[in-house]
Amino acid sequence: MKIPFLDLTRQYAAIKREIDKSIAQVVKSGIYIGGDEVSKLEQEIALYSGARYGISISSGTDALLASLMVTGVERGDEVITSPFTFISTAEVILFLGAKPVFVDIDKTTYNINPGLIESKISERTKCIMPVHLFGLMADMERIIPIAEKYNLSIIEDAAQAIGSSINNRRAGSLGDVGCFSFFPSKNLGAFGDGGMVVTNDDGIAQRIALIKNHGSEKRYHHSALGFNGRLDAIQAAILRVKLRHLEHWAQKRRENAFYYNEELRDIVKVPVLKDGYYHVFNQYSILTERRDELVNYLLSRGVPTAIYYPIPLHLQKVFKPLGYKEGDFPVAEEVSRKILSLPVFPELTEDEREYIAHAVISFYTEGN
Repeated sequence: MKIPFLDLTRQYAAIKREIDKSIAQVVKSGIYIGGDEVSKLEQEIALYSGARYGISISSGTDALLASLMVTGVERGDEVITSPFTFISTAEVILFLGAKPVFVDIDKTTYNINPGLIESKISERTKCIMPVHLFGLMADMERIIPIAEKYNLSIIEDAAQAIGSSINNRRAGSLGDVGCFSFFPSKNLGAFGDGGMVVTNDDGIAQRIALIKNHGSEKRYHHSALGFNGRLDAIQAAILRVKLRHLEHWAQKRRENAFYYNEELRDIVKVPVLKDGYYHVFNQYSILTERRDELVNYLLSRGVPTAIYYPIPLHLQKVFKPLGYKEGDFPVAEEVSRKILSLPVFPELTEDEREYIAHAVISFYTEGN
């Protein structure tokens, strides 16, 4: 059997009529930037996330960049975040001339360890940027009081976690700002790049809308420094269709993950399921001491895998000037050496997930 790691063609086939109709309507309207589809998507994502405002933007990276700008992060400031995430989280901090201050991760959730945050706060700290990794929210109930104590902003990097929650409070709605990515592989994915910022603060919402449109409220009148961060109307229309299916897809991901957990818990370290947390499994990631051997074994049996992330950010060449070294964040480094993601997409069949689980089990039981 040959199984894809992610098959977006299956998803498209299931909703082809809805998608094609939505695209045709935009093409017929002649409105390709802004317009009704974009406005409605902003309202729907805000409502879905439990926030007052949604501001569409061109990517998850631009969502983080604009959020840092509106919370006042400038050259010389410090932003506390995780070293175990995609590069855009820290990239945008450095891009503004600020310094990413990394905090090691929790060994069970792989999210930032709240118990280590306070020791990294300095007079230059401006913001905490927790990452809700793989679809599991960071421990916001411990992070929020720290931010309040030191008068720091919170930007939630919820790129992988739309629809996840803590005690029924959804990702993006707990901090000052929440940032989503609509990259095609995300749980809610566009047919290209796209993103969204959500917030409960009307001032932040207005400034994000300004920044992502070249700092302009009125055409050819520019009151702030901004950039072109607009979301295309066609992408908005596609995302509005997909949003109607998001809860069902999340539940299918969870069913696949729960199956893996039951089958694999005795042979590898499986994802944690925390009380009160709703995990949406953008990725299903196990830990294994024999990762490279397992990767090759599974590939020989038609099972693809992925590694998120093989090198933690503090050891990436681009961040070398920050002065971090191997050993600074031992948990993140250990997880990077051992983590491996298995296919978990909603359209995965029961036969396919059973084949995957049994292939993993076979690796450990057949004397490999």
